[in-house]
Amino acid sequence: MKKNRDGSVTRKSLATTKHWMNIPWMLDEREKRAPKQVAIERQLAIGTWSPMTVAEFQADIRVVARGLVGEGLAEGDSIAIFAATSYHWNLIDMAALSAGLVVVPIYESDSAEQVRWILEDANVKYVITESEAQKAMVESVATPELMKVVSFAGDAISKLYAAATDVSDEEIERRKKNLTMDTLATVIYTSGTTGNPKGVELTHGNFVHSTMGVHKFLPVITMAKDARVLFFLPMAHVMARVVFYYIITGTGVAGHAPNIKNLVADITSFKPTALLVVPRVLEKIYNAAETKAGGGLKRKIFRWAAQVAVDSSSKRNGPILKLKVKMARKLVWSKITDVIGEQVDWAVSAGAPLGKRLGHFYRGIGLKVLEAYGLTEATGATSVNPPKAIRMGTVGLPMPGTTYKIADDGEVLIKGPHLFRGYRHNPAATAEVFDDEGWFHTGDIGELDKANYLTITGRKKELLVTAGGKNVSPAVLEDPLRSHPLISQIVAIGDQRPFVSALITLDADMLPGWLAAHGLETTMDVYTAAKHPAVLESLGRAIDKTNKQVSRAESIRKFSVLPTDFTVENGLLTPSLKVKRAEVNRRFASAIEKLYSGAKPEEKGKKK
Repeated sequence: MKKNRDGSVTRKSLATTKHWMNIPWMLDEREKRAPKQVAIERQLAIGTWSPMTVAEFQADIRVVARGLVGEGLAEGDSIAIFAATSYHWNLIDMAALSAGLVVVPIYESDSAEQVRWILEDANVKYVITESEAQKAMVESVATPELMKVVSFAGDAISKLYAAATDVSDEEIERRKKNLTMDTLATVIYTSGTTGNPKGVELTHGNFVHSTMGVHKFLPVITMAKDARVLFFLPMAHVMARVVFYYIITGTGVAGHAPNIKNLVADITSFKPTALLVVPRVLEKIYNAAETKAGGGLKRKIFRWAAQVAVDSSSKRNGPILKLKVKMARKLVWSKITDVIGEQVDWAVSAGAPLGKRLGHFYRGIGLKVLEAYGLTEATGATSVNPPKAIRMGTVGLPMPGTTYKIADDGEVLIKGPHLFRGYRHNPAATAEVFDDEGWFHTGDIGELDKANYLTITGRKKELLVTAGGKNVSPAVLEDPLRSHPLISQIVAIGDQRPFVSALITLDADMLPGWLAAHGLETTMDVYTAAKHPAVLESLGRAIDKTNKQVSRAESIRKFSVLPTDFTVENGLLTPSLKVKRAEVNRRFASAIEKLYSGAKPEEKGKKK
């Protein structure tokens, strides 16, 4: 790693690339190395998995690629996948890329208007949906370029197999040879918190650089003999998709969890060695375990065992601590490792800060969490904690081939071959994020420590400037509080206001267990709980604790508990689970005004 004169930090690329490399080529190389190696396990029923070798997966890809050509799709045409994470999602993706097509993912939660915009902006000619209902939605907003819509429920795969009859394997090989590092591979529409989503154009070269760099930088995840990853996050998001490429072109085995409700059972039967998660998943596992412990002595034992895990991760193991570890593992830790899987050694976490204490807790019980940072525009990960040198609370060091620096205003700037080529049909938006020196402006605020580890402290556009002129990063307040078992979402308010306040929503899944542990009626609904003195008191204590980490000008002085949660369905979360702050401010304007008008605000730490 090199420190440059301008203060930027560069990690040299660890892999040599050539202009003719592309995504299908990477899988071809694995087939040459080990055609009989298992690459995928398909779920036949809950707990039952069927292995598929690299050669078998490639054969399936070739037939479906021929089918897409047989449907009349030419090189450079766009195809959309509007479906849940599954084997068939990745099969269509790899087949389309092999046929020289451009893949356009669509989130299952996207509205009809969003779907219409994406189809039009990307000039989509062919759509594969999960259900017949989604197919009907697409047909209701069909654009002039659209040729055909099929669904997995309507036997789309069999139809593609039938369409493959008159197309040769040689045609697919010819198309694959035409692909270069500069060929457009996908257009991913960022969910955005306002306006129409922007289409991020990523090339085959973007994915090749990212994938080959990860194979060198994180071999414990992608190149280990027993590497296994179960995918349950949306493939429509760049994070899950690029990690699938990492696994499928390395030495690993990929599996898919078709229904998140069966995730624990799927983890138990698939036995992954690594998990790809957002911090909220790890927070929920911890909170559920604490809530399940109940109250009284059992809760004290759980918290003691949690502290032992933190101590075990962050301190040297002396004889007394080793004895405590043995007891804690038997009493508490084993129950948690049973859920996440004893064989799971690693978790890659991105999307938001995890928090130092939770990171130490998981490492203490045996799950090493590698916090990473990335963006759609950077083909996923742009920095990650190295497995042998994890620094809790940071998002690690730059990925191979990446250069980054911190601007004078604290914004994180990036250069590297993994950066996108521009926003679809939007040169003005592209020009806004690239400066004259070629730096990509991420919009994130961050810091570099002496060892060049990066810490993300907030979003530039989300900074609150109080009426007193104090700059406040909401993330500093929100991220620690999201670990509270009662809190689902929290939004700090305070821009041009006399002080900082907060809107809080309750976690309906965690509420019954919390109520039981505190001797309260477990049938209490969220609306009633939002006003209950015990709930308000617990939230107040959590806010008091968080406020100790910041100055008084940055502290949360009042809060209000909302009777409804933020979800993708009600338009308050993006598909990648980011809060739409502008929409929250608009929709709950009256609740915000009450906080500042003195009409029934909930003072922190005080009961009503």
